[in-house]
Parts: sequence; structure tokens; C-alpha cells
Amino acid sequence: MTKNFYKSSRWKTKRINILKRDDYLCRECIRYGKTTGATTVHHIRPLETHQELRLDNTNLISLCSKCHDKMHDRTNNELTSIGESWIKRMNKKI
Repeated sequence: MTKNFYKSSRWKTKRINILKRDDYLCRECIRYGKTTGATTVHHIRPLETHQELRLDNTNLISLCSKCHDKMHDRTNNELTSIGESWIKRMNKKI
């Protein structure tokens, strides 16, 4: 189901809008004073468990590929502590 979502025109449009919103810069790198180009839009709360937030601007951030890889443990697809910290930040904004 998620593969079809990432191919949809709604996602493709949303992805471009989020990258533009974030000036095509990685939001994680910016926290550390670095300006790195963003190539990926990350679901803070994972798409697999939070379908209702799949297109919610507050659940999406622009990341470089290196930082995006730091958000997930690719062996078990769980969020890492860095990924979890973004959820905590998101909760403070709501």
C-alpha cells in the first residue's frame, strides 16, 4: 500500500511543496548549523502506522539522504532515537 502512495500525484505534489517550504534544506542538519541540500521528505510519524498523517504538513520534514537514513533502523524498520526525538518535537508544536 505504501508503494502505491509514493507513486501518487498527491504525494509527488506534496513532496515538492514540503521541499520548497523548507528551502530544499535538511532540517536535521540545520539544527547543527550546517546547510545541506534536502532530497527526501520524511514522515515524522511513520506512514505505516499513521496513515491519517500521510499528507499532513506538520508530519513532514525535508532531509538529506544521510539524515533520513539516521531516522530509521533499516534492519527492523523501527525509528531510531533521532527519529523519536522528532516525534517529541512535533508533539510540543501541537
